[in-house]
Formats: sequence, C-alpha cells, structure tokens
Amino acid sequence: MGRYNHTIDPKGRLSIPSKYREVLGDEFVVSKGMDGCLFVYANEAWGDFEARLASLPLINEEARQFARFFLSGAQYVTVDKQGRILVPQDLREFAGLEKDVVLAGTGKRIEVWSLDRWNEKNSQLDINKISQGMVNLGLTI
Repeated sequence: MGRYNHTIDPKGRLSIPSKYREVLGDEFVVSKGMDGCLFVYANEAWGDFEARLASLPLINEEARQFARFFLSGAQYVTVDKQGRILVPQDLREFAGLEKDVVLAGTGKRIEVWSLDRWNEKNSQLDINKISQGMVNLGLTI
C-alpha cells in the first residue's frame, strides 16, 4: 500500500494521503501499535481485530495485557475538509510524533511512525534472517 513521508503540525494534525482515505473512509481508528508506532484501521478491520482480542481467554494475564494495550488507547478519528486527522496527544507521545512522520501501508492497517524511529528500526533490518523466521510460521515466497 505504499509509504509516504508527511509532517504533523504543532496542533497534532496529520494529512492522510488520498490513497489511504479511499480505504479508510472519513472515520477510522488509531491505536497504539507495536515497536513504538501507531496502527490505523478502517472501522471494519478494527471490528475484526477487536473481535479477535475479545476471543482471547480472560483468565490468561498476558491476553488481558495484550488486549488492554491496544484497546485502552484506541480512538476514533475523523478526517477534516483538508484531509487531516487530529492525532490525540497521548498517542503522539507514545509514538514520539513531533514533526516528520512516515505512513506505511501494511495490508489491513497503516502504521504511523516518527521518521527517526522508522529509520532506526529499518536500518537494523535483516530481511534474510526474518525470512527464515517466516518459514517457521508457514510463509514462503
């Protein structure tokens, strides 16, 4: 789904590329994500994810913590007339979003990264090693 570099303004407004808005619609969900980024879900995809979290066994402490991590910070956002969303302050702080950001399409979600975290995370990427781990999960190319 592509990668886009953008800036977030001092008020926390972030322009969403039109390609992503076509998929997400005018209202969607932003939540804490893995690795210090934010996850963005279309409402239908969020509903599916939320249902999978709800199916986790309540008696399992890690399952409760996992669900709590995603659900407690999730917020619905609405696109304004200029194609922007207001990223809530707590989510901006979590992801370290100050100015330069990267939006990366990753299938059923979009990730929002601070440019510095994106560069740091991807400079350490060893795709050959990761590919071997994917084989263990049943994914081959």
